[in-house]
Amino acid sequence: MKNRYVDSYNYFTVLNKKRMKKRIFINIHYLEIGGAERALLGLLSALDPDKVDIDLFVNQHTGEFMSLVPDYVNLLSEVAEYSCIERPIKNIVKEGYISIALRRLWAKYKYRQYFKTLTVDKCCYDSSIFQYVMNAVEGALPSLEYLGEYDLAISFLQPHNIVLNKIRAKKKICWIHTDYSTIHVNHDLELPVWNAFNHIVSISDDCIKSFLQTFPELKDKIMLIENILSPFFVRNQAELGNVEQEMPNEPDVVKILTIGRFSLPKRIESIPYICTEMERLGINFKWYIIGYGPDKDIQEALDKYNMRHRMILLGKKTNPYPYIKACDIYVQPSIYEGKSVTVREAQILYKPVVITNYPTAKSQVSSGLDGVIVPLDEQEIAKGIVRFIKNTLLRDTIIDYLHVHDYGNEVEVEKIYALL
Repeated sequence: MKNRYVDSYNYFTVLNKKRMKKRIFINIHYLEIGGAERALLGLLSALDPDKVDIDLFVNQHTGEFMSLVPDYVNLLSEVAEYSCIERPIKNIVKEGYISIALRRLWAKYKYRQYFKTLTVDKCCYDSSIFQYVMNAVEGALPSLEYLGEYDLAISFLQPHNIVLNKIRAKKKICWIHTDYSTIHVNHDLELPVWNAFNHIVSISDDCIKSFLQTFPELKDKIMLIENILSPFFVRNQAELGNVEQEMPNEPDVVKILTIGRFSLPKRIESIPYICTEMERLGINFKWYIIGYGPDKDIQEALDKYNMRHRMILLGKKTNPYPYIKACDIYVQPSIYEGKSVTVREAQILYKPVVITNYPTAKSQVSSGLDGVIVPLDEQEIAKGIVRFIKNTLLRDTIIDYLHVHDYGNEVEVEKIYALL
């Protein structure tokens, strides 16, 4: 009887604790290697499984980061229709998802009609296509309300229609990872989606300012939650690999590293020209790149400037931290960033960073204190990096500062708990 009583007590204690825990639903497109995806892993790692039950719904179960989802997170099964949102249309047609394919084609047609109305400057930076596609395909996606009601539902990456219309939750929030001063969107198309959420989370004050320039109507919904990074996790991961074969130590050779998708904002294709200018200024260096994506422009630039001996493409890396640890300087030559996760990770690993003066740069680096900000012009980037390499006193001073400054911000997760 005594053992039976103890077993019953333990059972009901566990059951009551489970009932007391709040339920959180989180949605993201996929878990490819990227800044927003790493930010999500930081959030998942910070959430306490003793306080909350976490359901993660990934539209398409692809990407190297899938294996890094914490064990206590309930990774929901992939739903076939949701995996069709971004896969090639010809593939989903072969699989029989004709309705979604037709809706995506209709969205492209509607977007082209809208695109024709834009001025030349807006055409270059318009990102409205994603909202057009999501609005079109949403009706062909099955409801997820069978999952029950959540205390909080989080849409971590735009477009946000899935959390808005397919999930039941007491509160719904969505994330901004983009500097809106650098893109153009269809205001009237997106506003109803943003406005339907209880809160809109931005990762920096500068991102808030730029977002409100486009959507001033939403100022009462905005809140700040920075990308959550754990110094312990970053430094521990940095010890898990030996990269000396890929990034060898060579006498008098400065090892520079950049991490980013091969896309226009990251400006990887400009690095071969920057390398020629640095070489002309008499610096001995190698510039390593971790990233992936269409590389035609990069390969052409490498051949055009004959810089394959300087710029080395390392490809995708699930764990980039040993490479950051191995470099001498981390450089982010982007045209724009929301708030670069890799810049902060490099600082956590005590690496001096050089970033370009994109609109949100000053929210991330105090130039001369914990890094250096250089102009956006490619020649000036080269000159700025060379000056920094030659100024060993400044580099050492920055490294000393990084060693005593705490870049951990796990406390940001309390803002999530406050919404429950």
